[in-house]
Amino acid sequence: MRRLLNPFALVLTTLLAAGYSYLALRLFESTAARLLLALPVICIWIIPVFFWSRNKEVHTERDEILQGVAYVCMGWLNFLMVLTLMRDAAWLLSHWFLPGEWAVRLMNPGSIIVVIASLVALILGMLIAFGGPRVVEIDVPVDNLDPAFDGFRIAQISDLHVSFIIRRPYVQSVVDKVNALKADLVVLTGDIVDGSVQKLKTYVEPLASLAPAAQRYLILGNHEYYAGVRSWIDHFRTLGLNVLLNEYQTIHHNGSTLHLGGVVDPAGTAMGEGPSPEKALGPDGLRILLAHNPKLAGASAPLGYDLMLSGHTHAGQFYPWNLAVRLVHAPHVVGLSREGKMWVYVNPGTGSWGPPIRLGTRPELTLIRLVRARPA
Repeated sequence: MRRLLNPFALVLTTLLAAGYSYLALRLFESTAARLLLALPVICIWIIPVFFWSRNKEVHTERDEILQGVAYVCMGWLNFLMVLTLMRDAAWLLSHWFLPGEWAVRLMNPGSIIVVIASLVALILGMLIAFGGPRVVEIDVPVDNLDPAFDGFRIAQISDLHVSFIIRRPYVQSVVDKVNALKADLVVLTGDIVDGSVQKLKTYVEPLASLAPAAQRYLILGNHEYYAGVRSWIDHFRTLGLNVLLNEYQTIHHNGSTLHLGGVVDPAGTAMGEGPSPEKALGPDGLRILLAHNPKLAGASAPLGYDLMLSGHTHAGQFYPWNLAVRLVHAPHVVGLSREGKMWVYVNPGTGSWGPPIRLGTRPELTLIRLVRARPA
């Protein structure tokens, strides 16, 4: 009963009840159809109220299947809500600007069209998500770049979110794509896992074969903190991944050096150590910072970094959140942007979190090439 009365559960219940009432009244006339619509709503309600408050270690395979179904329902109801709102907006506009019979014609087949279109959007989004990441190549022009690093290639994996949904075959396909790129450096910019070491250790095993073996660096995202961060730090290191915790490593290449810094996620503040770009700053020279949350750009740019690589935003993942996320993370939402003299690249996620859906965005594996900036 305590779970049902906490503020989060009460707000969630109110929002779901309001959304259900709107959809049931606007789309369906029969009681049977309205009762059927209640099933995915209840499924969504159960997950945060009961499952997220329990120790994930006691979750069974059945629990995980139910969570997967709930995530799919979230995606479908999202599209159903958006399309219903669009239909009703069109209906209101037709009343204002068109003869009355046109409004009737618009509404008559409207419910069927909305339901079919929402299912099409759901299926398409899932196909894109499970299709795996595309490789995106981007050139970053660095001022006064040492000629030794002109053409230096960095492969970035971010927000892989290995879980009961994204499993070993997906991880292996990502590793195969990275290794085919033959990059000089591989970086993993947080939120690689969504669960405990015990649950996911076999799923993440392919990460041990990332190449080049001597140049693989990882930083923590917020989800590593939710999943048992100390255990994951130890396990990532057994896979041969260099974990950067508010520190930097000097990388030698063609007789020159690059200082690669990595900070912990702001979620670490609750455990006693938040991100410190100052501690991760190397000596003079080429400086690159790995920071999961792009909001750290403002504090990092004045320190003298040339490039910051981030993730976290998922670019909103699917419509309409790919539009809403810009309100929270602008100007560093996705892709290449600039903060002062520092370049910022935000990877939209190599995997997906929650609903396994991508619509309006795609999973991405980024290949960044450093090039010398042309004189202005």
